[in-house]
Amino acid sequence: MVESEAQGRLPGIAPVSVIDIGSNSIRLVIYEGLSRAPAVLFNEKVMCGLGKGIDATGRMDAESVERALKALYRFKALSVQARASTVFVLATAAARDASNGPDFIRRAEIILSQKVRVLTGEEEAYFSALGIVSGYHDPDGVVGDLGGGSLELIDVAGRSIGKGITLPLGGIRLSEHADGSIVKARAHVRRYMRDATVLKNAAGRTFYAVGGTWRSIAKLHMEVRNYPLHMMQGYEIPFDEMMAFLVEVIEPKDTKAPAYAAISKSRRNLLPFGAIAMQEAIALMKPERVSFSALGVREGYLFSLLSEQERNRDPLLTAAGELAILRARSPEHARELADWTGRMVSFFGITETDEESRYRQAACLLADISWRAHPDYRGLQALNIIAHSTFSGITHAGRAYIALANYYRFEGLHDDGATGPLTGITTPRLLELAKLIGGLLRVVYLFSASMPGVVRNLRIRPAANPDFDLEFMVPATYADFSGERLDGRLQQLSKLTGKKIAFVFEE
Repeated sequence: MVESEAQGRLPGIAPVSVIDIGSNSIRLVIYEGLSRAPAVLFNEKVMCGLGKGIDATGRMDAESVERALKALYRFKALSVQARASTVFVLATAAARDASNGPDFIRRAEIILSQKVRVLTGEEEAYFSALGIVSGYHDPDGVVGDLGGGSLELIDVAGRSIGKGITLPLGGIRLSEHADGSIVKARAHVRRYMRDATVLKNAAGRTFYAVGGTWRSIAKLHMEVRNYPLHMMQGYEIPFDEMMAFLVEVIEPKDTKAPAYAAISKSRRNLLPFGAIAMQEAIALMKPERVSFSALGVREGYLFSLLSEQERNRDPLLTAAGELAILRARSPEHARELADWTGRMVSFFGITETDEESRYRQAACLLADISWRAHPDYRGLQALNIIAHSTFSGITHAGRAYIALANYYRFEGLHDDGATGPLTGITTPRLLELAKLIGGLLRVVYLFSASMPGVVRNLRIRPAANPDFDLEFMVPATYADFSGERLDGRLQQLSKLTGKKIAFVFEE
């Protein structure tokens, strides 16, 4: 099969690779292209532990260096195989702090045949903040990026980014400095954090947690809670609950418990030290919540390369629109639905917030992505794709809303075993909206045969007939579209909303 036959990828963009040389791991991520919502084509990491021993010797461990260089040969070959148009190589704390860092970078550049950008601590903090800007809708709080060698802290408010600081408190460095002692580790963290004004001035906002060790803590929390949606991006834990859970991570009762099986062995030993760093940071800050991000320096760096116009695009709506292009019968019809439903919801007493409007539009853009599935499974496939896709710019409650709206659109306006897990993580308000949007989509999809040009001509208005509350106004030219099944869908919507609705074919 020639590459031009692959229709599952977006046209007009070429893959880009990012090689991230960190203190604990080296990772290759190949993205579909340089875009606002880049999809991952390939992702691989090698746990090299370059930061091991730096705190004591000032040098990267020789064996770790050789493992890292060997990995770079493979990562270069993979980038070539994936037809990456550009390879960006970033290095962080271990490479910049070790006395043998310059020699390692020189050898890496020979292998990769290109320049390696060694980030300063301030640059690392800045790109971490940009990663949060790229992945959250209007973020507000402090970004903490815990690597193997350092911890970066930086304030972010919308697009405004403060001056970052870097502290030598990465997981590997902290555990080695403390010689495995929790008491020593805590004292060491407090000594460096006591002057961190970026934390002290941010009470009541959000702490955005970036980095593999902190994501492992979130993953452990999901396992302990039996949380139904294993999506890291946007996973939130309230401050008090987070503080209490960190105590359990620092002094675990049973590291062989089933929940720990979800954590890689290479991360488990670092969990208590990562927990101490977070505990001390949020104790100073007192945020409303901790939100875990799957996006960090790599995504922030790519975001920095976008045009201002691209940066200003909504990541959720961009990704939903692209998925419609790849999977819907008619992306134009999906865009019509996003516009039409926005004009209709007010007739049902709904005044949307900005966030709710974004979610509704995304639900409409994604409303036909499962049409190729067997009819009995279209709703379930839509729910699974949406719930488990790598969308950013969305909360877990919002993700559940979008997935449920599309399930209801196919399966009817009721809950069952498939919806149960997601109804538990959304809000009553969003659940109500999901059923309303699902009900509206059930009506207009039958009217339009899933093709553009019809929906934009349909209206709803207060009923002129006193026996009804609302009238669904349909141009007379569409009179032949009427039928029993369509009437049944309208009655389902009436029952859901408590409003009597009638079709009116107007001349």
